[in-house]
Amino acid sequence: MKYLCPTLFLAALFGTAALAQQQPISIIPQPVSVQAQPGTFRLTKTTSIHYGQLPAQYAADALVKKLNQATGYALRAIPGDRGAIQFAINTTPDPALGAEGYTLDATPKQVIIRANQPAGLFYGMQSLVQLLPKEVEGARAATVAWTVPAVRITDQPRFGWRGIMLDVSRNFFAKEEVKRYIDQLAALKYNTFHWHLTDDNGWRIEIKSLPKLTEIGAWRVERAGKFGSRDAPKPGEPAKSGGFYTHDDIREVVQYAADRYVTIVPEIDVPGHSMAALAAYPELSCTKAQVMVNPGTAFSEWYGNGTFKMLVENTLNPSDENVYAFMDKVLTEVASLFPGQYIHVGGDECYKGYWANDPGCQALMKKLNLRHVEDLQGYFMERVAKIVQAKGKKMIGWDEILEGGVPGDAAVMSWRGVKGGIEAAQAGHNVVMTPTTFAYLDYNQGDATIDPPIYATLRTRKSYSFEPVPDGVDPKRILGGQGNLWTEQIPTMRYAEYMTYPRAWALSEVYWSPKEAKNWPNFVQRMEKQFSRADVAGINYSKAIYDAIIRTSTKDGKLMLELEGEVPGLDIFYSIDDTMPDQFSPRYSGPVALPDGPINLRVITYRAGKPIGHLITLKRDDLVKRR
Repeated sequence: MKYLCPTLFLAALFGTAALAQQQPISIIPQPVSVQAQPGTFRLTKTTSIHYGQLPAQYAADALVKKLNQATGYALRAIPGDRGAIQFAINTTPDPALGAEGYTLDATPKQVIIRANQPAGLFYGMQSLVQLLPKEVEGARAATVAWTVPAVRITDQPRFGWRGIMLDVSRNFFAKEEVKRYIDQLAALKYNTFHWHLTDDNGWRIEIKSLPKLTEIGAWRVERAGKFGSRDAPKPGEPAKSGGFYTHDDIREVVQYAADRYVTIVPEIDVPGHSMAALAAYPELSCTKAQVMVNPGTAFSEWYGNGTFKMLVENTLNPSDENVYAFMDKVLTEVASLFPGQYIHVGGDECYKGYWANDPGCQALMKKLNLRHVEDLQGYFMERVAKIVQAKGKKMIGWDEILEGGVPGDAAVMSWRGVKGGIEAAQAGHNVVMTPTTFAYLDYNQGDATIDPPIYATLRTRKSYSFEPVPDGVDPKRILGGQGNLWTEQIPTMRYAEYMTYPRAWALSEVYWSPKEAKNWPNFVQRMEKQFSRADVAGINYSKAIYDAIIRTSTKDGKLMLELEGEVPGLDIFYSIDDTMPDQFSPRYSGPVALPDGPINLRVITYRAGKPIGHLITLKRDDLVKRR
């Protein structure tokens, strides 16, 4: 016994030391259960990668492709059940894992990923990749220690709909860019890609039976500058800016997404947001006037109460039977290209002013015994829903579709807060929660004086705090959630990435991970690991989380300054004496009464004695406006 006890003690000691020294376990989205074990698994050029059944081959092949690119090895995925890295479909399904869950068991000798379905193996593979050194994200071979910390993971998603919407109407993105974007989403275990294909600024999908939609509707005059402030098209000016996806392009992207277990939901936005369609077929409007695809002019006026007026007609005519023949042709081809169950038909921000003045619409209202012109949208959406159903699909639309009669199998995307989603769920509709207040990725991520300004701000911490299931709502009615990237201010895919991340990392955890596991300080640590991985992968992202949050208020007639850091561990320094702040300037510790006079506030954040955030400068007038 006198020899055994010290031996056990030393074994325990070295095991604990090995556990402490191995690389940290950092995965986004956070798995349901992570149990660290002693030791590491080492990947070498002779590591064998096996898949037990044919459906497991895709995940194994995807891992091999990723590893060979980063390591320079010539690994192969082969059938069998003895590999050092093993992918296996459960012969007896584990009910707890469902269709997308997985287990990952990494020991110093072997890594085994099990799942009920191939999608689960794919998601387990993505977690394994995140356990490897960041260099695995590179496009060239790197010389590093290719190790995986020993760990046991059991994981499955909270929601079945985990989506991101990309608007390609306001700015067109080539199919290879879209595929790269889908790759990034799949790595975060998103399974839905909402493709906003039509709007006022471009029609992006080929409809063979209506060729002018892409011959005319896909192109606009070239303009620079901010959307909403550009000059209108001039008579005879050539329209050369734009693009569209052919049927073959669509099929290619749909298959590419499906290979990554991502379903594409196409959106044809009607009856409003149809200016590009009307540029091609003006006879489908009320006035029949010729319009051009909008290049980003101020074509509407918005009022403080949420109402608005269109200065250029952009709505289809609900009283014209030719409109429904048009919709039937469009939806026939859309349904043939996208195998998913849903087609998104928009329904948002439809201006009814032209309907109110149209004799045909007035006659239809009288025939239907409708008292309000707003009710015509309900009639229109009900007609479109029947067309969608006739194609073997289900309709989904923005929450405005609740304002009229829609079939019970229609799903609703709640974007104007969660109120519409609550009403839809209570009425028996399935709901995707995507409110502006948490999920709009086109909003500023930090201070509007740093990033190009837009009409609202959405911090990463706010996105992370999102809870998709409101109190009192049946959770079974909430399909899940989605982030939306509108691209009026986003001309390139590089900038699309900047606006997407890190907020899409935060939302991936909202939609995948257990509600009880949400932990902002812990997420920040994993997010910062993700920053370094994104650097290796060449993926752009914002660092606005390091910038100070600046607010003001009034107390006893004095303007009060309030500063806050978004992430833990920041020191905030400021100056109001026209000096450049650094770590020797006043350090913020509580509200500050600002002196009268034309002061300039300068604020900067530090961490561990080094500057980390942007320098933000605000004049007194700007501070007063923030009260």
